[in-house]
Amino acid sequence: MNAAITMTTHAKNYLSERRRLGFGLRSPGYAIISFAHYVDALNSQEPLTVEMMADWARQDHGHSDDPATWARRLKRLRSFCRYLQQFEPRTEVPDDSIFGRVGQRLAPHIYSEQEIIDLLAAAHNLDSFIPGLRAATYETLFGLLASTGLRISEALNLLDSDVDLKAGILAIRQTKFAKSRYVPLHPSCVEALKRYRSQRNIHVPVTEDTRFFIGTRGRLLGQRLDSRQVRRVFIQLRNQLGWINRGGHDAPRIHDLRHTFVVRRILLWQAQGMDVDRQMLALSTYVGHAMVTNTYWYLTGIPELMAVAANRFEAFAKLPEVGHD
Repeated sequence: MNAAITMTTHAKNYLSERRRLGFGLRSPGYAIISFAHYVDALNSQEPLTVEMMADWARQDHGHSDDPATWARRLKRLRSFCRYLQQFEPRTEVPDDSIFGRVGQRLAPHIYSEQEIIDLLAAAHNLDSFIPGLRAATYETLFGLLASTGLRISEALNLLDSDVDLKAGILAIRQTKFAKSRYVPLHPSCVEALKRYRSQRNIHVPVTEDTRFFIGTRGRLLGQRLDSRQVRRVFIQLRNQLGWINRGGHDAPRIHDLRHTFVVRRILLWQAQGMDVDRQMLALSTYVGHAMVTNTYWYLTGIPELMAVAANRFEAFAKLPEVGHD
């Protein structure tokens, strides 16, 4: 590595470059800066090796003796090490052979259409101190998540001014990856949001700081709806409905509504005979994925879409071979 440039400088340059591309890198950023300080303290002029990285990974602040913890720390260095190879080609990149593989993404619970209908019906019947407002809030919130694939944080952060029901568009600002985007809405979704807004506005004055979805009880009336409270209500309804879990997590989750939206959209495109590959970038942009590869994960990570992946491979395998004369 060039002695004139410290590893900390490389780390800051790398993180700055990635963040300009829209990546938040909060936790990975801490790890990369920590590793850079560690390397600079060694004052070594040799190329980075996986042994050096493994030594750093073992020295986490929690003094963990769990190889899985070390593996997660090591994994955060991979992209940074690839970046460093442009300056020092002999830089090694850590793989899973050091501490084993980090746990893979678990398959989500993909909701059936009937399960979503039942969820909204159960939310519609929630009791409330203000007649109908709490029920309308949760029915509309869960319906919006199911019909747009928004993250729960994105829905709860919506200001009333972010919801343009004349144009039928949501403005999603500074999301998980520090990006903003516009989300077009289906007309049926627009009508549902109009009904909720009308009912909400009877009880709450609207200002520039008013959230679209609000708390409905006591001093919380009109305040931002708390995500922990939303999850408590969801668990209450989930237990009431008695769903059979079909995912890899302990139970169906709110976030699985987002997964369900993506899966059902891809299945619809397949049923319509559309070229899924041509549509994936648009879908990735719509749901706010940082990389289209995150959207392609569904083709291999979700049982319902394995047939789509198999059909794509079969079509590829039937292509004529190209000669190399």
